[in-house]
Amino acid sequence: MTSYMDYTSPNTQFTFDMNCSTLFKKDDCNYINVLGIKNLNTLENTSLLDIFLSQSNVVEPHYHQNAAELVYCISGAAVVSLINPFTNELLHFPITPGQVANVPQGWWHYEVATVDCTHLLAIFDAPTPEVILGSDILSKTPANVLAHTYCLNEALVKEALAPVKPQTLIGPPADCCPPPQHVSENMKGTHIAPANMSPMMANANMSPYMHQPQASQSFGYQPMAVHGYYTQPYARPYVQPYRQLPYVQGNPQSAHEAGIE
Repeated sequence: MTSYMDYTSPNTQFTFDMNCSTLFKKDDCNYINVLGIKNLNTLENTSLLDIFLSQSNVVEPHYHQNAAELVYCISGAAVVSLINPFTNELLHFPITPGQVANVPQGWWHYEVATVDCTHLLAIFDAPTPEVILGSDILSKTPANVLAHTYCLNEALVKEALAPVKPQTLIGPPADCCPPPQHVSENMKGTHIAPANMSPMMANANMSPYMHQPQASQSFGYQPMAVHGYYTQPYARPYVQPYRQLPYVQGNPQSAHEAGIE
């Protein structure tokens, strides 16, 4: 094993209290603590996020360009969702205590708590995981670029994205008003159960974010076999396209007016 750490140094660290290292806090029930090489200098290719969520809270869509992520459920329940870039499919993996879901490096993913008091541990194979957040992409991409690229009404794009705050990390925001509908509302009727899915998960109309309690076992806890399931390919109904003027690259001197800054 190759190590670049001087273990004879008086500054060598072997322990750390993650309770003193909060990455993001939405409220007392929804926050993320972090451990990386900046916190514990003897770490090599390992880092952690200690994630606490209440029901329906989401670790926002994102990807890690330099690390894979192993999500371990300590308590509660969650659904880890990811897009497989090789098959272009959206997958959902429900996990309960003792179960894990693996997110390969660079894959777009998010986690949704399905019960209160959910505690997840995200383990990375990098001393400092890098991240690209969906809120940063949405808030920093100029509205006129999105409107032109996807043939949308620029004014409506600006209106829709105006509330998006960079570095959201845990959504919905605490000041979200009116209260959001349960995230399952838009997911009903969109799933295809693979042949090896357990009967509990086979209901085609079941939302991936609806927690299904397991039957008690007289001989103690037995983890349920974890099977992923897929959303149906996106159907693209015909919509009359919005007619807009040709996109014109703005003058660099007017970047502030274009909303780039």
